[in-house]
Amino acid sequence: MSVTATPQLEMHPLRESLYEEMHSRPFQVIPSPARISHLSVVCNEAQKDEQFRHLQQLCELLDGRVPDQDEPCFQQQFGKLKVRREKHMEFVSYTFIWLGGHHRDPFAETGISHLPAGWLNGICGEVVAAFHMSVEDVREIGEPTIPEVKSHFEAMRLVGSQPSQGAAQVWTSYRMHNDGFGRFLIYNREMSDSQLGRLIQRLLEIESYRLMTLMGLPMARSIGPQLQQMDQQLAELTQILSREQYDDAKSGNERQLLSRLTHLASRVEAYRASSTFRFNATNAYQDLVMQRLSDLREDEVSGHLTLQEFITRRMIPAVRTCKATAERLEDLSRRIDRVSDMLRTQVELSIQGQNQELLSSMDRRSQIQLMMQHTVEGLSVAAISYYTIGLVKIFIGVLYDQGLHINKSLSLGISMPLVIIAVAMITRRIHSKFSKLAADSADH
Repeated sequence: MSVTATPQLEMHPLRESLYEEMHSRPFQVIPSPARISHLSVVCNEAQKDEQFRHLQQLCELLDGRVPDQDEPCFQQQFGKLKVRREKHMEFVSYTFIWLGGHHRDPFAETGISHLPAGWLNGICGEVVAAFHMSVEDVREIGEPTIPEVKSHFEAMRLVGSQPSQGAAQVWTSYRMHNDGFGRFLIYNREMSDSQLGRLIQRLLEIESYRLMTLMGLPMARSIGPQLQQMDQQLAELTQILSREQYDDAKSGNERQLLSRLTHLASRVEAYRASSTFRFNATNAYQDLVMQRLSDLREDEVSGHLTLQEFITRRMIPAVRTCKATAERLEDLSRRIDRVSDMLRTQVELSIQGQNQELLSSMDRRSQIQLMMQHTVEGLSVAAISYYTIGLVKIFIGVLYDQGLHINKSLSLGISMPLVIIAVAMITRRIHSKFSKLAADSADH
């Protein structure tokens, strides 16, 4: 049998990681009976690093292999205890599985019962989801009755179904119990360990993602009244801009209106910045929950609500509330932009009117200055002529003293009109040159 040589092709640097991504969160193989505890902890990147060091401490305490680097999914078995840690975008989940359990009370022993004392309290971050699962094998203990199941949930109203076309029963109350944890009770009828592991993984994800989905609802409820108030303020500003009497005091109101509009826009943008990620995450988590619920393939049990019916009954309105709030923010932002455009248009028209008035005033002033200039020109001709005639008189006197026999009075009288005419012509010529230069500059 010949072996085909591997082609010498250039491989993408992410090729291997893309292959491994499909196997980064494998389904677990869980036998029944089993006791499971699950925590979802919201944390930042620094807290995730601190949690990893805390996980390394747990491995040392349980005499297991200590991981060298943090991975998206860590799992390891310490005897009968299996520990699984998964990193998500904004939270980290811990799953502790104790393989065994034969108590009459299925929640007397949990997945965290066998952890080192005090270690669980050292996990940093804020716990969102915390619940226990008890897995029982019907083939060993027999089919439970509804009152028997209800007794394990502190007499709370039950939600239950038969996933995988009746291969198991799942019961829960979707409430916190006296220990601060939620509870799930799973009765395995005919599932293999691999099938049971997939079922449990879906239930863990449904509960974690369900709570993460609802995290956007309190924010939407807190923003709602503020949006109503800002909507009214914007309506008032729009009415002011549309009033006819606004033109009477336009110059005094524009600055005040622009200040109010800018403050309103900054508030809207602040709410958008703080809520966009949360509302987008709400939509993404809802899609995950609905997909996992669909994968359960539930059947009804004795008239009880199934998990999908119970969750969608309250989760869908919550998601729609978040979506409606996000859409109101976007709509309010667009309306503020339109009002801002209206105000800018009115400000520009006001500025154009002021500029027109200023140009008219400057034109009137230039006309007055031109008239004054003509007046000054006449006076300047008289003054220049006066001083020029004085010079001519001196020149005639010098000629007479040198022996030139002329009539000084007659010569002076003849020169006077000539001097006046010459000065007037020179002044008019200079004025014409400046006027031509001004006209040429205006044309260019």
